[in-house]
Amino acid sequence: MMSALTSSPLRVAIIGAGQVADKVHASYYATRNDLQMVAVMDSRLEQAQAFAERHGIPAAYQDTRQLLQEAKPDIVSVCSPNRFHFEHVMAALEAGCHVMCEKPPAMTPQQADRMRLAARKANRVLAYDFHHRFASDAQLLRDAVMNGTFGEIYVTTAQALRRCGVPGWGVFTNKALQGGGPLIDIGIHMLDVAMYVLGFPTVKRVTAHSFQKIGTRKNSGQFGEWDPANYTVEDALFGTIEFCNGGILRLDTSFALNIREQSIMNVAFCGEKAGATLFPAHIYNDVDGELHTLFQRDVADDCRHLRSMEAFVRHVMGEPVMIADGEQGWVIQQLVAALYESAEKGESVTLC
Repeated sequence: MMSALTSSPLRVAIIGAGQVADKVHASYYATRNDLQMVAVMDSRLEQAQAFAERHGIPAAYQDTRQLLQEAKPDIVSVCSPNRFHFEHVMAALEAGCHVMCEKPPAMTPQQADRMRLAARKANRVLAYDFHHRFASDAQLLRDAVMNGTFGEIYVTTAQALRRCGVPGWGVFTNKALQGGGPLIDIGIHMLDVAMYVLGFPTVKRVTAHSFQKIGTRKNSGQFGEWDPANYTVEDALFGTIEFCNGGILRLDTSFALNIREQSIMNVAFCGEKAGATLFPAHIYNDVDGELHTLFQRDVADDCRHLRSMEAFVRHVMGEPVMIADGEQGWVIQQLVAALYESAEKGESVTLC
């Protein structure tokens, strides 16, 4: 950790000059006087140079190790495609940097395991941008769980569904580079926030089914066009996670699914004393057949990315704030892998 009294600004480098690096990471770092963006790297040098010019960054690179050796950053944001998270995070940790990595942690649980152990050995902060858990709604429900408001929560339903929201940019339809489709892209977010609110209960068994029925037949949707001939990820995946405490978490996720709503991103919790929905936070129970509201927000907190980035930097500065750390990232990666494995094999996967 760094001392909060550090006099000179911490040096920040960004690996991957895409949309999330532009709109989230660089935009946040630019708001802080105690941070200085010194370098950016992308496999396409022209894109890195354009990114550097937009954000006033003095150096652009095409090679990660050259960036680390020459720019000597204290902090690195890894915003490269999923396929490269492992090598970029490991290189940054090896260079003595604190790391904020976009989700998912990696392509396999084995990689995520090595990443968490490397961070521990280097005594550096490794955080993942599971930003939905940083909404104040999530913290309110987490506190309610800890206070016993719900009693035993025995059914949780997490949904990350799009009617036709296949990303028409990047590598989101390329399984070799992305690792999968909606589960590893958007489903992982609702999975993480559900597990966070529940307190990361131990998982016993995972069962899942996946489908590819629409993405190879259509070629356009709300997020642009894609090539159906090169669509190699799932359209949708539906899974059930069984906990050792007897509860279950149902996860529904899709890029393309014939539902009424254009998009659903939410989690519902059912406990013996009360239930809740997450976005916006609403806690309720039944009184003589009528819905009784215990707590309700009118609008969900939309500052999630900001809070995630801020928590990471504060943690680097030595403050004991919550982050989505390497240990929890490893757990989430194991669940994603187990869901894909179950769907592929057509049988349950036991984790304990």
